[in-house]
Parts: sequence; structure tokens; C-alpha cells
Amino acid sequence: MKYIKLAVRTVFFAAALVSVTVFTAVIVLSRSISPQYKINKGDVFTIDTSIPVTAYFGGVKASQMEFKNVGDVFDAELKILGIIPFAKTSVTVVDETYVSVLGTPFGMKVYTDGVLVIQTGEVQTSGGSVDPSRAAGINVGDYIRRANGAEITCNEDLVQIVSESGGESISLEIVRGGNSKTVEVTPARSSEDGSYRIGIWVRDSSAGIGTLTFYSPVSNIVCGLGHGICDSDTGELLMSEHGELVGAEIISVKKGASGNPGELKGKFTYKGISDILLNTENGVYGRPYQSMKTAELTEVALKQEIKNGDAQILCTVSGSEPQLYSCTVKKRTSAYNSATQNMIITVTDRRLIDLTGGIIQGMSGSPVLQNGKLIGAVTHVFIDDPRKGYAVYAENMLDTVFEAAELGLLKEAS
Repeated sequence: MKYIKLAVRTVFFAAALVSVTVFTAVIVLSRSISPQYKINKGDVFTIDTSIPVTAYFGGVKASQMEFKNVGDVFDAELKILGIIPFAKTSVTVVDETYVSVLGTPFGMKVYTDGVLVIQTGEVQTSGGSVDPSRAAGINVGDYIRRANGAEITCNEDLVQIVSESGGESISLEIVRGGNSKTVEVTPARSSEDGSYRIGIWVRDSSAGIGTLTFYSPVSNIVCGLGHGICDSDTGELLMSEHGELVGAEIISVKKGASGNPGELKGKFTYKGISDILLNTENGVYGRPYQSMKTAELTEVALKQEIKNGDAQILCTVSGSEPQLYSCTVKKRTSAYNSATQNMIITVTDRRLIDLTGGIIQGMSGSPVLQNGKLIGAVTHVFIDDPRKGYAVYAENMLDTVFEAAELGLLKEAS
């Protein structure tokens, strides 16, 4: 009897251990599974996971499926070790997509839609400190589009209206979180110089250096940066009225170190590349003013094709021609389905480390390649380790191009 109880207890604990293991595996795998996948016509559908996962399409194993027709969509059930069902997904058949990989520097000039409030504060008057902006409900991150009905296109427009107000209330049209509202603000006379002020600091433009990722000949779109153009003070994506990508040359390098991000320093050549038609969280996009060279085209890898391991970064850190440097990539399970920062990249090439310390500002947008395919673009550096940074999937950037084109957001360049 004693041995029977021991055997039962052993079986119980073994079953419990298996259950916990399976439950843990399901949670881990679920984070790295997308509700939607693409597959190139004629390919075999596989998912690269730490634990083997098999897809079944109506009971047919993925290895036995034929994906012949572009546009077909198939529903799949995913099973751990081919046995335990844990998730469902859909697979869309697509054509292989080829782009011209770039890796060249560019300059960007962006003008905000109105003026962006980057700081608020009190005004010192003869009667003490007052805070007109707070009283009016103006916040950092607000865009001011109109003042007393007049369009505000630059800092000087707002300064002039406030200066000439005589202390009378001003009606401001502001945009916050995509919603427009009107507020009334009463300027205060400063005891410092006698001018009227409303206690805000604003910005009307931004500029910087980045790297072009690819040109899509199918959609005639060029893109780069890998992340959006954000305001340096608010950290928010700039709501731009218009902007332009121009040529740039790298003239020096500020090497990165732990706690001190480096930077590519360059100068604008002012040779226009394109208007900025879209500023999104995974890059900037525009139609080139002139035709771009597409002699060599590179296939864009689908995200499930990317393997943890060796890869290459294509970037320009000296001279005018981009060069390939070795690195490793690791997909971020927690960000597998995110729009950006999908992979961690680690620079392993001693040449690049000696030149830059690793990843530095200005390299954002640098193409990342693996097995001859474009897999992503550099986005951010790790502050505490410049050898490491984030990258976004090239598939995500390409999706932005196609989705925007379908919605008519990418108009012809002016």
C-alpha cells in the first residue's frame, strides 16, 4: 500500500510538472506568434520558435500545403510539438518583394503643423508671478495653429500677435492628441522688458541627420530612419505640415561610450531627395524627386524568416559610400508584433567599434541584412552599451508603404 501511494504521488507530481511546463511554454510561445503572417508564393510555411511548432491548415500539415495563388488567405491551427494546440493564425500568400537597399546619409528638415509648445512657465510682472498658459489650460505637447483667427506658421507669428495684444485676451486654436479645441489666454506684461508674454516656449521646425533604408521601385517610395522624427523636448512624434529629405555628407564622428551616445556629424548638401509625406513611428517616407538607381535589388525577408544569429549592418560612417559591418540579431519576443524595436542588434565588427563605438545617432535607418535579404533597420542605441541597439523589421516598414499608398496618403512630390 505504501508503494502504491508513493507511485500515485510520483505520477501526480510528474503530471503537475508537465502541466506547468506546457502552460509556461504556451505563454512564452504566444508572445512570439503573430495573428497574421505572410508567405511568399511557393514557399513552405514555418515559424522559428524555441520549441517546435507545427501549423495545420484544415488538418493538413504545413509541409504538405501548396501556396500557389497570390492573395489567398489560409487559417492555421498551431500545435506545440505537433500535438498540443495553443494558438490560431492566418497566412496570406504574397509575391516576393524586392527593394533597392541604400545605407546612405540624409538630412531632414521638418516644419511643424503650427508651433509646438515645448515648455511652459510663469511670467514675472510688477504684481508678482502669473502663469497665463496654465490658466488657459495650455500643455506641453500642444500645437498652436491659429491665434485670433490668424494662421500660425512659425514662432515669429505667435510672438507678434502676443506682443501687439495690449494685454487683451487672445483666442488660440490648439491641437492635442489629434483633437482641436479653442482656449482663451490673457498675456501678462513682463517686468523684465515690458513686453507681453503668455509663458510658453514653442518650436516650429526640426532638423537632423539619418540614414536611408531602402527605395521601393514598385511604389516609388524612399524611406529611412527606422523611427519617427520626434521633438527633442517632448519626445512626441512631430505633427508636421511639411518637410524634406536632402543629401548629406558625414564630416566627423563623435564616438559613443557607455552613458554617452555618439553621433555622426554631417552637413547638408541641399540636393533634394524627396518631400516627407509620412512621419511614422517606424520611419519617414517620401516620393523621390528624381528616379533612383535600382540596378541591384534585394529581397525583403518576412519576419518569420529571420534567425537569431549573424547579420550585417550597411551604413556610412566615413566617406560617401556605405559599407557592410558584421553584427548579430536577436528577435525580441515581447515586441514580435510591435510596429518598431523588434530586434536587438549587437555590433561585432571591430572596424565599426573602433570608428564609432558601435551604434550612434545618425545611423538610424541603416539597413540590416541576413543571408542576402533585407531584414530590418537600425533604430536606437542602448545608452549603457553602444555596441547594442534596436532594429525594426523591414517587413513593417514595407507594410507602412503599401498601407499608406492604398489609403492615398503618399501623393506625388511637389
